[in-house]
Amino acid sequence: MKQSLNTSAKKLKDLGDSLDLEKIQAQIEELEEAQNAENFWSDQKKAQSTIKELNKLKDLRTRYYQNKEGIEGILKEVDELNKNYDAELFELLEEEYEEVNRNFEEFEIKVLLSNDYDHSNALLEIHPGAGGTESQDWAEMLFRMYQRYAQNNGYGFEVISYEEADEAGIKSCLVAIKGDMAYGYLKGESGVHRLVRISPFDASSRRHTSFASVEVLPEFNNEIEIEIRDEDLEVDTMRSSGAGGQHINKTDSAVRMKHIPTGLMAFSQSERSQILNREKCLAILKAKLYQKAIEDRENEKRALKGEQRKIEWGSQIRSYIFCPYTLVKDHRTNYEEGNVDKVMNGEINDFLFAYLKSQI
Repeated sequence: MKQSLNTSAKKLKDLGDSLDLEKIQAQIEELEEAQNAENFWSDQKKAQSTIKELNKLKDLRTRYYQNKEGIEGILKEVDELNKNYDAELFELLEEEYEEVNRNFEEFEIKVLLSNDYDHSNALLEIHPGAGGTESQDWAEMLFRMYQRYAQNNGYGFEVISYEEADEAGIKSCLVAIKGDMAYGYLKGESGVHRLVRISPFDASSRRHTSFASVEVLPEFNNEIEIEIRDEDLEVDTMRSSGAGGQHINKTDSAVRMKHIPTGLMAFSQSERSQILNREKCLAILKAKLYQKAIEDRENEKRALKGEQRKIEWGSQIRSYIFCPYTLVKDHRTNYEEGNVDKVMNGEINDFLFAYLKSQI
């Protein structure tokens, strides 16, 4: 117990150093001064942003000192118990130890999710790799996994675009997972996901390996100022035909938008009017342009998006093995889960947390 507490104390100190508590205190004082200004509410949007940032910084500061006090307090109790052992006190101390551990883990996640836009909704795009029907079916399986993850965690799940494949599965999809910290938790899902199973599409029941890529972006509304000129856009409108089945509205309102200078694409078919789908496409392009800009800076690239690689053998971030044994393994953290059905039912929080902790 004492060794574990000492380890937590060291981790807490490292977290405090990464937060730069002196800088946080200075930021709190600066924001409080701005909040007390006479014209503070003249700009409602800016005022709300200031309050949100102030509350976030105060929460981090409070939680740090609460954890510090809790760990130091229980360490003293452990030392006292070692001198004068008491069975009843030991049971109480074990309960307190569990609570201190829970509080520390919650704080650890809070620190890991304190970067810009971690509180945002997440835009999640899935594409099958080479392999035709096999990979397209795997992409749809991932779609369902993230849908169940959203349901399990109380997040909203909106299908923005969904293109069915000819035989089975999907050619691509874009969804919004909506709720506080959705992007922060899911940002580590960006990358190539590998499936190994006996193919239901192979008459000889052979084992197949399939790949699909997942890309995760923060959803922006008007938080960032990125100018997109009309002359830089190529816009096509079309019918939201059968693609997506029950997932989308079938109207003559789908919009596909290309940003000509970068080649970035956006497609929306979830709204009932072309105007609203156009607005959604612009928001998606803003997110992609923002991400493209920050990818040139390696330190922010790791914070906002996992490394994107070719959708092929050897580049996967995680493997899902259905046969000859069952195992899901994240190759970045080595975290494993033997119950594949559990993972495919959206219970992926342990994988998300393991990735976030690996980024400290």
